[in-house]
Amino acid sequence: MQTQPILKRLMAVSIAAAMFGAVGAQAQTGASSQAGQQSGSSATAATASGAAKLTSADRKAITDMAMSNMAEVEMGKLAQSKSQNADVKAFASKMVDDHGKALTEVQTLAQSKGVTLPTELDAKHKAMSTQLEKASGDAFDKAYVKQGGVGAHKETLTKLQAASKGAKDPDVKGQVDKMIPVVQEHLKHAEQLAKGKSGSSGSSGAAGHTGSSH
Repeated sequence: MQTQPILKRLMAVSIAAAMFGAVGAQAQTGASSQAGQQSGSSATAATASGAAKLTSADRKAITDMAMSNMAEVEMGKLAQSKSQNADVKAFASKMVDDHGKALTEVQTLAQSKGVTLPTELDAKHKAMSTQLEKASGDAFDKAYVKQGGVGAHKETLTKLQAASKGAKDPDVKGQVDKMIPVVQEHLKHAEQLAKGKSGSSGSSGAAGHTGSSH
């Protein structure tokens, strides 16, 4: 006679245990979801914090590097299509390759620091490209070597050297210092090309002056 009450009590205990187990599982799922959301928020906050920690000079160094690399790639592609001089075309190809790689590195750095980069050339560099587009033949070669080669690299080198001295963020300084020897090499090559172009009115003037620079 006592068997039925005992069975009922056992069933009641089992049902209660199942209910508590379900509630516990829901609580765990909710906690995991909340933890995931907090983790995502933390990553976003970390990026924002990285941008907030950068000095204005460091942010400018990143955007300046991006702009100079974009400009060199743009002018280099233009020279690849317009120049008839083998040495100038070789120089232009190197500018596209080297500055293209550097631009990718700067973009990665900017993303990690929460810095928004320009997506197109500024007015100054657009004007340079427009001027080059209007030139042709030997006049184009001379203008490209003078502006995209010597002039642009001198300006970039000056900015990089100043940025290296004033950089506070180690990652920014590291990228700046990595670019400096590359730009110095480009400048040396451009100056050799410029000497060849200034001494000749033909496309062969640059030949023999590039030497072993690259």
